[in-house]
Amino acid sequence: MLIIELFLAGGIVMFPLLAFSIVAIALIIERVVFWVRINRRQKRVVRDVLRAYSHDFDTAMLKLKQNADLPIARIFLEALEVNHFPPHAFRLTLEGATQAELPALRRFNTIFDTIVTLSPLLGLLGTVIGLIRSFASLNLGSVGSESAVQVTGGISEALVSTAAGLIVAVFTLLFANVFRGFYRRQIAAIREYGSQLEVLHLGQHEGFAEFKTLTAVD
Repeated sequence: MLIIELFLAGGIVMFPLLAFSIVAIALIIERVVFWVRINRRQKRVVRDVLRAYSHDFDTAMLKLKQNADLPIARIFLEALEVNHFPPHAFRLTLEGATQAELPALRRFNTIFDTIVTLSPLLGLLGTVIGLIRSFASLNLGSVGSESAVQVTGGISEALVSTAAGLIVAVFTLLFANVFRGFYRRQIAAIREYGSQLEVLHLGQHEGFAEFKTLTAVD
């Protein structure tokens, strides 16, 4: 009951702030599930794929297809589709696949930034509206309780809306920064795993080229 009373006391700006908080919570849940799935499975999948790549290409491809919901698996799949390409072309394919996955890793960042920016401004707007109401209802020639209640209501609206805007912004900013940290670590991991795959591909390509040279000499 107290929450409802506080919400109503905050005035009209509480409705967009409520919408912002619902959107933020929904997107935060989606991102938490997304990053938990990556952090739980990615290292094991990459290890198995790199181990199988050199001696059992089909097994490596099957493992990647079974985990195609992971960004690194989709990157490796696109690169291994051109496994017969020379190293420089293979690297370009790998880099292109990585760039294609960046929007999925940065998903909802713009929405988070918008909520973090607008929530305090809406709270400030509620503060201004509440103060306007307080001063509009202030009557210096009257000492009646009705005028005092109106003034108190305006001040309450100003304070509650400000606090609500700050709470929504701080809550969203906290998770947005956590997700940005996950994104930076994921980019570093993709570069590391991609370099390992490039090394294995280069070894295979040079070994094949050496084999063709020896065959031609014989």
